[in-house]
Amino acid sequence: MKKIIFNILSVLFGLLLLNGGFAKFFHYMPEQKDLPPALMADNAAFMEISWLMPLVAVAEILGGILIIIPKTRAFGAVVIFPVMVGVALTHITVAPSGLPMVAVIWAILLWIIFENWKKYLPMIR
Repeated sequence: MKKIIFNILSVLFGLLLLNGGFAKFFHYMPEQKDLPPALMADNAAFMEISWLMPLVAVAEILGGILIIIPKTRAFGAVVIFPVMVGVALTHITVAPSGLPMVAVIWAILLWIIFENWKKYLPMIR
């Protein structure tokens, strides 16, 4: 049962990442109008760096695909980890209202990392 729940959460996490990445390229999700001013300023600063959002989008798409496939899930967690650090820091510093959702997403990511910890050992030896 634990493995089934783990696989379902991993696929949902991967789909969430795919949606976020594709939304950055195709702009199909409506922009929120009630964002905090500090978050709007951060977003404007990110848009000034022309290569940053496409890079994040590619990382989200690649990470999402890798996390959906059980054999590549450990590598997907490594790919998406820096993006998730940015998401967490953004919500901690500028938009704390989203922290509960970020905590759930981080719990899934940490579970993926924990379940694959033996695959990471060669990187730190």
